[in-house]
Amino acid sequence: MNIRELIKFSSTSAGRRSPERQRGFSLLELMIAMFILIILLSVAIPTYQRSVQQARETVLKENLWQMRRAIDQFSADKGKLPKSIDELVEAKYLREKPLDPILEKPEWDEVQGEDTNSPDGESGLKDVKSMAEGEDSDGTAYNKY
Repeated sequence: MNIRELIKFSSTSAGRRSPERQRGFSLLELMIAMFILIILLSVAIPTYQRSVQQARETVLKENLWQMRRAIDQFSADKGKLPKSIDELVEAKYLREKPLDPILEKPEWDEVQGEDTNSPDGESGLKDVKSMAEGEDSDGTAYNKY
């Protein structure tokens, strides 16, 4: 036996795979990869859901603040309270009726009250609240914002 045959014989017979046989993954390697993937997903999904919920809460607070600011501006400019959010949109104090991000609908609890600026004692839109049920991450009810 010459040296080339000896090298070829030792590399294939010593339990090593030849390059032609190493084409795929073993079942154990696939199971380990799947296990790692499951662990990563079990950590990532709750974090993602929590961040989405916090973003919705932030958007809800901002939408309410913008509508309340528009009510105040309308009242200061016109000398009376608006009748509804739609009147704010028609008068161009809001571009459009905002969505409640919790409900994903443009529905709001429009709190009507006596207009102190009106000489006739009419009522108007004094405040806007969310119609969503439930609480935010701090334990505050959405309809108390």
